[in-house]
Amino acid sequence: MSILRISRPLYLLIAALTYILGAGIARYLGAVIQWPALLLGLLAILSLLTASSLLAEYFRLPFIPLAPDETPRLRERGRMRLLQVSYAALTLSGAAVVTLLLVEALGPSAAILLALAALLLVAYAVPPLRLSEAGYGELALSIFLATLLPAFSFLLQANEFHRLLPLTAFPLTLLAIAWLLASNFSTFAADQKQGRRSLLIRLTWQRAVPLHHILVLTAFLLFASAPFFGVSWGLIWPVFLALPFALWQIYWLQRIASGGKPVWKFFTLLVPAVFGLTVYLLALSFWLR
Repeated sequence: MSILRISRPLYLLIAALTYILGAGIARYLGAVIQWPALLLGLLAILSLLTASSLLAEYFRLPFIPLAPDETPRLRERGRMRLLQVSYAALTLSGAAVVTLLLVEALGPSAAILLALAALLLVAYAVPPLRLSEAGYGELALSIFLATLLPAFSFLLQANEFHRLLPLTAFPLTLLAIAWLLASNFSTFAADQKQGRRSLLIRLTWQRAVPLHHILVLTAFLLFASAPFFGVSWGLIWPVFLALPFALWQIYWLQRIASGGKPVWKFFTLLVPAVFGLTVYLLALSFWLR
């Protein structure tokens, strides 16, 4: 069992990107970046997300192996190690939050958002809700990554909300749902065998495929409409450099759904890359202006 793999480094990387995006929006609007607060906030949310990923695996049914050819004794030992590391991650996150409070860098609005993010991740990983096994985990993660994180980062640097937050966060949330939904396709058979309820299984293939296409296209349509809400086109246009890859993602999923030979290694790299590239281009645009 690999703690590193279970902690989902890809999620941590994308969480860091969306967090940096929020700070970039604050900087674009004139805020002076408080680097200690920025770094402490990043440490807090990455530690929290790591703990959530580990606890989600810990609370899986005992008969589901965490690694191939795993004996019951090794499985229990591995589960205890997951619990210990998750406790350490939560302690690290708590220490970062306490430090933010001590230096008076955590305002009421940012504190409320951080509490909401923590509650959402608890609901994702821990009984009785365990959204990760109820078919709603992808929705919870999408809201956490694409909505709460940039807003939290923004409010660590700024005093109040700005319309740029929802105008960027909402289409990114749709794109995040499409990414996590598409990621379920490669594990569909294994999820069915293990009794795991992913969003794909809850929706079924027949509904999930067109929903995925609608989510991706709607996200870019919302980005295209941002100038009508007062957002400079110069800020938004770099996002459309990711559009060809998003259309390629739609093509490949439709091809798989139509009976084409799946190339899962390629597809599982393409799907997060589309979301990550979109966030990166948007963050870069705000930081460079």
